[in-house]
Amino acid sequence: MKLDVIKHGRLYITISTTVIVAGLIAMVLSFQQLGSPLRLGIDFTGGSNITLGLACNAGNCGKPIDVAVIRQAVESKGFSNSVIQLVEGKDLKGISVRTSHLSSEQRVKLKETMTESLKQYGEVDPKKSQIDEVGPAIGQQALNNGLLALGLSFAGIGVYLAFRFQLDYATFAIVALFHDIFVTAGVFAILGLTMGVEIDSLFIVSMLTICGFSVNDTVVIYDRIRENVKIDTDTTSFNDLVNASVNQTLWRSINTTLTATLPLIAIFLFGGATLRFFSLALIVGFLSGAYSSIFNASILLAWWRSRQVTVRQPPLEAN
Repeated sequence: MKLDVIKHGRLYITISTTVIVAGLIAMVLSFQQLGSPLRLGIDFTGGSNITLGLACNAGNCGKPIDVAVIRQAVESKGFSNSVIQLVEGKDLKGISVRTSHLSSEQRVKLKETMTESLKQYGEVDPKKSQIDEVGPAIGQQALNNGLLALGLSFAGIGVYLAFRFQLDYATFAIVALFHDIFVTAGVFAILGLTMGVEIDSLFIVSMLTICGFSVNDTVVIYDRIRENVKIDTDTTSFNDLVNASVNQTLWRSINTTLTATLPLIAIFLFGGATLRFFSLALIVGFLSGAYSSIFNASILLAWWRSRQVTVRQPPLEAN
């Protein structure tokens, strides 16, 4: 398989633009309906947190707790979209359930449901149990910290690429990163509107992971472009060098993306509710990252370099 990315460049850019615009429209609709571009989970909006610990005798805490059993019991009582996690430590084993803000009656109902579902694993120890309320201010701080981390990663990547390559290389690599972020966020904005999917702190983690994966793929292609430019600049145009570089690294990019995506598909299918949408975000981001590295980053760089050459050519003198 041999691609001519420059010849069909407008098509590839149009595909990316269409996907991003669809995501932006979904974000606008989400903002109008929900007050935020994406449907925020309780990690960012705050909520109630109930933790129940089991009584352990001499370090023996009984058989392992099946989170699926607890989730089924909790959701059967109407507490959907709850975050359920195991709590384990020295002489400690229990379950933690985070959900939206609950009334006093709802908290009692949820605690009774959790206690009943934990009976098969042991007796609940009141000294190891607690109920907390997390306010929206703490959730907003977590969201702001996540966005700050994302912004710092973009800045660090941009500075690194500017030193390793040149400023225009770094600029279009950052553009490709924005592409991947907007595509992933757009998909989750659509899922939030159509299926009620919420984002949590793991979504920020997935965004940071996507940035690292995507820029790694872009660096591989840019490295090959730089090497080919050093070898042959007199007889071959920059567009042809970009085409050759993309094709030389194409299967490496495809294989890397496949080997990273296949385990994520398995996690999405069999990893449980907690990791399902985290893995989905990585799948979307990795596929988008491969696309933007192969097509967007290389095409934009070639177009820019071709424009620079055209601008620098002196006008023809009149006879």
